[in-house]
Amino acid sequence: MGTSVQVTPLSGAYGEGPLCYLLAVDGFRFLLDCGWTDHCDPALLQPLAKVAPTIDAVLLSHPDMMHLGALSYAMKHLGLSAPVYATEPVFRLGLLTMYDHFLSRWQVADFDLFTLDDIDAAFQNVVRLKYSQNHLLNDKGEGIVIAPHVSGHLLGGTVWKITKDGEDVVYAVDFNHRKERHLNGTALGSFVRPAVLITDAYNALNNQVYKRQQDQDFIVSMVKVLSSGGSVLLPVDTAGRVLELLLIMEQYWAQRHLVYPIYFLTNVSTSTVDFVQSFLEWMSDSISKSFEHTRDNAFLLRYVSLIINKEELEKLGDAPKFGTLARMLQVDPPPKAVKLTMSKRIPLVGEELKAYEEEQERVKKEEALKASLSKEELKASHAKASDTMVVDASLSCKSSNDVGGSVDILIDGFVPTATIVTPMFPFFENTADWDDFGEVINPDDYMMKQDEIDNNLMLGAGDGDGMDGKLDEGSAHLLLDSAPSKVISYEMTVQVKCSLAYMDFEGRSDERSVKSVIAHVAPLKLVLVHGSAEATEHLKMHCEMNSDLHVYAPQIEETVDITSDLCAYKVQLSEKFMSNVISKKVGEHEVAWVDAEVGKVDEKLTLLPPSSTPSAHESVLVGDLKLADFKQFLANKGLQVEFSGGALRCGEYITVRKIADSNQKVTNHSNRHTFRHNFNQFARLRSPWSGCYDKPPPISLRNYPSCTILVGPCVSDVHRRAARVLSRS
Repeated sequence: MGTSVQVTPLSGAYGEGPLCYLLAVDGFRFLLDCGWTDHCDPALLQPLAKVAPTIDAVLLSHPDMMHLGALSYAMKHLGLSAPVYATEPVFRLGLLTMYDHFLSRWQVADFDLFTLDDIDAAFQNVVRLKYSQNHLLNDKGEGIVIAPHVSGHLLGGTVWKITKDGEDVVYAVDFNHRKERHLNGTALGSFVRPAVLITDAYNALNNQVYKRQQDQDFIVSMVKVLSSGGSVLLPVDTAGRVLELLLIMEQYWAQRHLVYPIYFLTNVSTSTVDFVQSFLEWMSDSISKSFEHTRDNAFLLRYVSLIINKEELEKLGDAPKFGTLARMLQVDPPPKAVKLTMSKRIPLVGEELKAYEEEQERVKKEEALKASLSKEELKASHAKASDTMVVDASLSCKSSNDVGGSVDILIDGFVPTATIVTPMFPFFENTADWDDFGEVINPDDYMMKQDEIDNNLMLGAGDGDGMDGKLDEGSAHLLLDSAPSKVISYEMTVQVKCSLAYMDFEGRSDERSVKSVIAHVAPLKLVLVHGSAEATEHLKMHCEMNSDLHVYAPQIEETVDITSDLCAYKVQLSEKFMSNVISKKVGEHEVAWVDAEVGKVDEKLTLLPPSSTPSAHESVLVGDLKLADFKQFLANKGLQVEFSGGALRCGEYITVRKIADSNQKVTNHSNRHTFRHNFNQFARLRSPWSGCYDKPPPISLRNYPSCTILVGPCVSDVHRRAARVLSRS
């Protein structure tokens, strides 16, 4: 039986909603992304709420709301407690994205679905991995290996490969095959024949223009408006595709020496750029090489000013006015009047402020009363009826007055027992409670006060993971303003008098590329998610008609079983069997022929030595010839070998030149003939030598004039025979 695999979309199927999918691999339940929309509607998370407590691991692919926006809410309210896996940029930039989203919502609404503390708590569970790093899961996930690979869409964006028993499940959504200024193209093309490929149909109906033309159109349109005295407004995300736009404008401004100001406005813009400057190793090869040679950081922005709130923007005078109408204008282009609902937070004054303070005072008194009653109930619960002693209150009061506030109980012939609860009734002693571990403490006494939390937030107190300065000073100030406030909303009509241009800089592969990549990867089974119904059906029909793939396109909360048809078994290697195996070194590995019989030892499948003598094996070629290694080997055998013109010159008459991964070219200088030979043909040539490596038959280039020197199943033996061939020539 193959590895059991089931996929259930929880969101983002037959639609362009947030991405969230449940993947079960032999009972181990992965949550692939945990996205949410900007509106943060809890109703969208109902499918996730049903399975959140059963999740074993969360894999995040990109640092934006559509891929991780619901993580904080799910961990606070839905019972999600599994470890989270992501790359370093997804962790850092995803954290800033959530900060920015919370601050943006808090400024215009009474947002209480999650707080900054909830965001920090959620991201504390993130395990950070590097690209191509294999991470072996433990306990319930024993035997499962996960590895992140480049997606090419956002910085740190990931194509996840999940491997169990030699079968690969690849999760690749929002990938980009194109190499851009700050990102390399996806590594998805390096995967061949995985058991399952889970990908999206988001762009299955869209084709893009060439990137150079796209960049040129963008710059020309923008400069045309600026040169005529206008302003350009670009709606961008927090820390995703905006990085590519920043580099495009930065490079063009530097080339043309333009003086038009550029402003990047988010609540965390300065923190975003600071972190990005330290992620050069995650970016394109051109950026990394440029930094290695010139120490020039591409994100040391010279023409872009970073601002963190609207007030700073308004102080700039002639700078563009604030607003985000892009989506509305794209759906229904101008000219027209747009009706908007505007919201903002204002301080309380007058009667509202007085009512608020009275309510807060009432709440404090109620909390103090509840705390007092709870304390009395706790002490009373330890009392025993046999230890109760009744003391006249008047006597106690009299004694108290006589000794100036000190209360003593003096009764001849009576000594209070140690377990008595209230020997000074009606006065209570503030005695500590003790248990088997010592004094019982009140956790509230050790909680940080709100003003201390605010001060640490303002100072950017780190969590030990290098998150110092995680919030901009201006953003933190919004939270430190403890004055009572409220959110007011009002409607207004805006006369749209701007031109509108839509350009695709989303950084995803288009229709042609998606179809080409799927055909190249050629998975055994394909699961389509995240795309409109039309796009999903179109891509599904295309794959079914043009390949032999098993294609699935499940609806939300529909589970599809995509268990492999292949059978995989685990077998043990017995000591008796391994003692007869002769391994040969091939590069960094050792290989050997294996002839065995499968049997059972202690009810476990085990490889045992064969009962009869196996037949001789044909030669099998393993690996690829490296001329540098071959040169070193021949030199150790006393032959005169040197590189000349990219070829290996062996003595006076023989030159070995590598022309492809599977071919070599040997030139015989004595008669100026050049021969080319294929690996498979040479394997047949070598077959008579099998089993007698130590004493090969006499051979010369005259007997085999088209002989090719290459690496076979045993590097050292082939080198030795090749040396003898050359020496006899």
